[in-house]
Amino acid sequence: MEKNYAKPGEYKVIDLLAVAAAREVNDGEVVFAGTGLPMLAIMLAQKTTAPNSYLIYEAGTIDGKSLHLPASVGDARCVYQAAVASGLYDVFGQLQRGRIDLGYLGGAEIDMYGNVNTTVIGDYTKPQIRFPGSGGNPDINSMARRTVFIMVQEKRRFREKVDYITSPGWRVRKWPGGQMVSRQEAFGKTFRGGPSAVISNMAVFRFDEETGLMYLDTVHPGYTVNDVLNNVDFQLDVSRVKGETEPPTHEELHILYHEVDPEGIFLP
Repeated sequence: MEKNYAKPGEYKVIDLLAVAAAREVNDGEVVFAGTGLPMLAIMLAQKTTAPNSYLIYEAGTIDGKSLHLPASVGDARCVYQAAVASGLYDVFGQLQRGRIDLGYLGGAEIDMYGNVNTTVIGDYTKPQIRFPGSGGNPDINSMARRTVFIMVQEKRRFREKVDYITSPGWRVRKWPGGQMVSRQEAFGKTFRGGPSAVISNMAVFRFDEETGLMYLDTVHPGYTVNDVLNNVDFQLDVSRVKGETEPPTHEELHILYHEVDPEGIFLP
């Protein structure tokens, strides 16, 4: 069946981000989601391409069937028809056991290897800005089989070297020596996977399986490769660009606004 794509002006940036993130979910996967865009993405995926996926919220619910979008991972609506209504210890235990296929995360900074900073800007002991901190970011990024980051596209955020590594990417420092090694070497037997995609307001990025380097996969409608290059602070591989990111379909927009978030909690 031919898809009925929405045209520019018929959807917002947040709509495109939610749809692009939803398309990362494979049917049958266990997905760990946080508040906001990840909720929109996984609920949309469950109503479209991944009806048999399982949702875990950080606050402690597993496989909930919320009728509408919860306001946060601690909202009572997360518990509706859930298989488990427990707490942080239980759901992070699922991570440690290797049962999470996909985790959605965000960050203040990311480098070419997918190392993410959610801790400080500047020197750690005398920071220019101190963020709320890691939360579950490093746990989810380290223990899920793969991670998708959703971030704002700015040169100050896409850095050659982040000020602080909160969550490890594909090349990390191995202590006590501090030399840069592959994620697999650093993690050893606990290695499961790592960052698989970064979705920004301009494009979708992925990572080379051998080098761990970020490359440009698709560019969102309305932007060019040069727009993206002007908003990264490192040498970005653009040789693999497949073209434009698929825009939302009218069906996906209808589901987002009328079934997922009819109250407008996150969708303006």
